[in-house]
Amino acid sequence: MSSPQANPFSSSAVEQPSTQRPISEPSNPYARRQFENSPATQPLIFDDQLIQKYNRSGPRYTSYPTALEFKPIHEGVEAQILAERDPQTPLSLYFHIPFCRHLCYYCACNKIITKKNSDSGDYLDYLFAEIKRKRALLKPAPQEISATGKPFVKQLHLGGGTPTFLSDDELVQLWQFLQTQFEFAPTEGENAGDYSIEIDPRELGDNTLKTLRKLEFNRLSFGVQDLNEMVQIAVNRVQPESLIRQVMTEARQLGFGSINMDLIYGLPHQSIDSLQDTVTRIIEMQPDRLSIFNYAHLPERFKAQRQIKAEDLPSPSDKLTMFSNTITALNEAGYQYIGIDHFARPDDELAIAQRDGKLHRNFQGYTLMGDCDLLGFGVSAISQINSTLYSSHASHILQNDVSLDDYQTAINNGQLPAVKHIKTSIQDRLRAYVIMNLLCHDYIDFKDVNQKFGIDAITFFINEIQALGDMQQDKLIDMDAMGIRILPKGRLLARNVAMVFDSYLASKEQGRFSKVI
Repeated sequence: MSSPQANPFSSSAVEQPSTQRPISEPSNPYARRQFENSPATQPLIFDDQLIQKYNRSGPRYTSYPTALEFKPIHEGVEAQILAERDPQTPLSLYFHIPFCRHLCYYCACNKIITKKNSDSGDYLDYLFAEIKRKRALLKPAPQEISATGKPFVKQLHLGGGTPTFLSDDELVQLWQFLQTQFEFAPTEGENAGDYSIEIDPRELGDNTLKTLRKLEFNRLSFGVQDLNEMVQIAVNRVQPESLIRQVMTEARQLGFGSINMDLIYGLPHQSIDSLQDTVTRIIEMQPDRLSIFNYAHLPERFKAQRQIKAEDLPSPSDKLTMFSNTITALNEAGYQYIGIDHFARPDDELAIAQRDGKLHRNFQGYTLMGDCDLLGFGVSAISQINSTLYSSHASHILQNDVSLDDYQTAINNGQLPAVKHIKTSIQDRLRAYVIMNLLCHDYIDFKDVNQKFGIDAITFFINEIQALGDMQQDKLIDMDAMGIRILPKGRLLARNVAMVFDSYLASKEQGRFSKVI
């Protein structure tokens, strides 16, 4: 970053965000239809020199403050947070299924590799106990929201691990139990619910997709990573292209509304040409969303990665070329860059929400359901309560124990399972609002911030504005008295822009984060 420079927006006043919120909301300044001729609506530009200049490790900002700011939770705090939750706020439910039948060598997650079917049945018992315990603390929903008084759910996601480690009967059992505890939004109409699950194509039974569709799941996500057989063998995830196409075809026929695929660049034995071939074949399958992840080789931290030989990995320059070629291919195929590795077809709800200025980001990644409280269940699951960023009420982020044994012990002892907690300040919520709008909409509108937080944003963020001087000079961003807009050259480096507004970052261990590219 450059040293502080004279700035046309300078002011000597010092302000703090106000807790007084406006009664009425202004028109949405983040909708791209309001500045259709802006560079922000143009395709991505991959500038190798600028990426190398600014590429450094940083958070992915699935929350702000990030999970590194978690502190041990005090007894009774989780129960109080749940009991005081606003019952008018819809819920987004997350269920963490930690089991996998196969170890993928690139994995950097806390998963349990097992082939014992009994594990999932036992785990469901613990999930049901946690659900009942939390549900009992929640206030009834108002009549206009839920005719039954049950908490109202607009979104549900099963992640892991491999949620399809559960048998079809267990998936039905879980869904039927949830119907007794919550009221769910219908799957059709203007305010349709979003119900998604991560699947492993190798672990699907003959009727699993049919069962999921009958249970009203309407979105799927699964990892492909690479279609090259040598790469698949090297990372211990062998799944032929014919299997991927079969899953896609059946899912389309069953009416799943959105299908996401994950790809990874930088894997062992990948080459520029082999990955380009994979991307071409994946585009032919027309997934609605694509996540393109950078493989970070950290065998000292992740045991599974010790199976991968460093000498089999592509060079850093080849990785940049792989990513550049992938971006070019997706641009040409008409995919819209959402941000942080994510692309979507322009008619996908995620892309539409971004263009309308209604995209949000939380621990589930990019989402349409920013008006929901996130309630997590299972080992390591995270909850975000009172999540409206500019609310005068405090928001809370909680995490369950990451150890399965400790999680189960807490449930057996009649306790709530959260062990870590963050209570955000009004300044945290101000900075979260800025960071999330930069990452979701490539823009922050000073007038909007002023109205929502009762400050003069230019005065409050004068140091950050000065620190962005180099990025403005390099045409990554454009700053004026209206706000800060990320330009096409800067969209791949939006995390770098957001990091300038992170007041915790200077004290964090940079090695804990992944690089931007």
